[in-house]
Amino acid sequence: MVSRRAAVAAVKAVHTLAWFSIEACVVYVLAAGLAGRTDKRVGIAAAVVAGESLVFAGNGFRCPLTGLAERYGAQSGSVTDIYLPRWFARNLPAIHVPLLVLMAYLHARNLRRQRPIALSGRGRMVLPWNRFGSSSFPVQSFLRSRRTAT
Repeated sequence: MVSRRAAVAAVKAVHTLAWFSIEACVVYVLAAGLAGRTDKRVGIAAAVVAGESLVFAGNGFRCPLTGLAERYGAQSGSVTDIYLPRWFARNLPAIHVPLLVLMAYLHARNLRRQRPIALSGRGRMVLPWNRFGSSSFPVQSFLRSRRTAT
């Protein structure tokens, strides 16, 4: 049978690995947002972050592994003393709230930029594939070229 001390260490190790995985997703979502990229991979990473946030909030803003650590005899019952500096582990929620807001803002901005924009009076539409070029909507370009050829 595994000793209680080893079980608490295992819970902390699993929590630390989960934390690093979730933080990698946070860093990826932030970096992609700053780079102006919102794609399927960002959506998957954002779903991981949102899922973790919902589990944390749904558990009364208490890590679900805390109960497991208490069951195995952790002194405080908290897994915030994972293998990170104590001050950092205690302040993770306060650190992450501004990051979550920033991630949401960046990707909302990116999605707004990717949406087709109708330009009034010019009879053309700027789409993501030609947003930075000078060509107009492909079908309208074709129609315009046929008018000038006849």
